[in-house]
Amino acid sequence: MISPNTANAAEVPALVVEAQSAILIEAETGQVLFELNKDELRPPASMAKLMSEYVILETIEEGKLSWTDSVTVSEYAANTGGSGGLLAKGEVYSVEDLFKNMSIFSGNDATIALAERIAGSEEAFAVMMNDMAREIGLSEGAYFINSTGLDRSDLEELGMAPASLPGETAITAHDAALIAQRIILDHPDMLEISSTPEAYLKPNDDRYLMKNWNWMLEGWKPYNNDFAKLFAYDGLDGLKTGHTTRALYCFTGTAERGELRVISVIMAAPTMNKRFYETKKLLDYGFDNFEKMIVIQPKTQMEQLTKVDIKKGIVKEVGVVTENNAQFLVKKGTKLEDFVITTVAADEEQRVAPIKKGQVLGELTVMLPTTDGSVMEQKVNLVASEDAEKASWVRLFFRAIGNFFKSLVGGIKNLF
Repeated sequence: MISPNTANAAEVPALVVEAQSAILIEAETGQVLFELNKDELRPPASMAKLMSEYVILETIEEGKLSWTDSVTVSEYAANTGGSGGLLAKGEVYSVEDLFKNMSIFSGNDATIALAERIAGSEEAFAVMMNDMAREIGLSEGAYFINSTGLDRSDLEELGMAPASLPGETAITAHDAALIAQRIILDHPDMLEISSTPEAYLKPNDDRYLMKNWNWMLEGWKPYNNDFAKLFAYDGLDGLKTGHTTRALYCFTGTAERGELRVISVIMAAPTMNKRFYETKKLLDYGFDNFEKMIVIQPKTQMEQLTKVDIKKGIVKEVGVVTENNAQFLVKKGTKLEDFVITTVAADEEQRVAPIKKGQVLGELTVMLPTTDGSVMEQKVNLVASEDAEKASWVRLFFRAIGNFFKSLVGGIKNLF
């Protein structure tokens, strides 16, 4: 856990979460704000669909699938148990319709139909999920045996257990947060779907009304129902619930307020309502105690290193400024003087004229020591603030002569 505590910041109150594992991260950087058994492998139930969603979104991004493509529901998909149950064998839907069914209604049948459309079989799609887990850096133990998160015992009852994929689906709370982060950063439009309180699979037919299992959506507020009164949370727009007998009650949520977006994961809460109450604790903890702080502005001349020497230029030195900003997520009450800033010029061979404005000539490091002994750190390039032309050979010749005599005179002085 990286906890940005400093001596000058107010103490963050202790947080007790009633779940087997949990995590809260900042969405942009992945900085961990709270963790409870975050690396413990557990069954995710339908939160496994987050990986299915990501693989599908990546397939669309690669041009191998279109939102408007047609998908025919197989008997295998239609017979899937668990959440969903709105699809019948032989029905044809668009990829977009099935994706909404999967995201909003957690439809197992819709998830499998999409998996089959992409990989030919759900089992082959699960292999793609495992490959993606390695590609995006999930834990070594992260593993999927199907696209839905159903337990093997559920699959065996349906005669759908995968022969080539032994064991059970398992991921950590941190894994779930990382998948959610990838979805949010790589496919932000997904939040428009995940934030939808309800939608029709077939227009104006209440038999096909899909209500979102995420009762914390801010979008529930206008409905003035129990979800709005008991659970709806300002800024919350995703992402995925999950429940099986083995997994208990799980939820990966995300909310944004101002410039801060956080991702929360609760795994194995004891009741359906508890997973939402504990999520609220996590989110409140993040928004109440942390804030983004810009320590260094872009295009700023730093007093630690205002200029660097260059070779073979008309001028002998050139000014440098910061290329980008340095922004930290810190405990509220953290002050600028709590940060340590160091600078270093680039190697000599990188500081040879001609120099172009914006060329990297050095590096600035911003560090924030924490009370647990770790250090938060960011690096920012220092770049030339202006062009510096190369000197002519004549100028360089006479400069060399001048430098020779200067060193000669200095050497003679040192004799006396």
